[in-house]
Amino acid sequence: MSDTLFIILAAAVVTYLTRCGGYFVLARFTHLPQRVKAGLNAVPAAVLTAIIAPSVARGGIPELAALAMVLLLTLAGRGSATIFLSAALLLIVLRAIMG
Repeated sequence: MSDTLFIILAAAVVTYLTRCGGYFVLARFTHLPQRVKAGLNAVPAAVLTAIIAPSVARGGIPELAALAMVLLLTLAGRGSATIFLSAALLLIVLRAIMG
């Protein structure tokens, strides 16, 4: 087995175990406090912001607009799919317009 294939398989196993571990930990609780629920609901937007932030630091107006879109939709309580698609579409359109 090549090193690349081994690394890919190892990363897949670690990712799977991490996801299962989170599920099994949360499944042990019959009731989650409201603060925990709010924190878990904020994770998708935080991850998207963390992905976009390095591009914003190196980019220009299109990247700033996409970050603003993520922040506004997060504050409006939209779902992560809406946040991602809106920010991605805005970024694509502004990059096409502005070159």
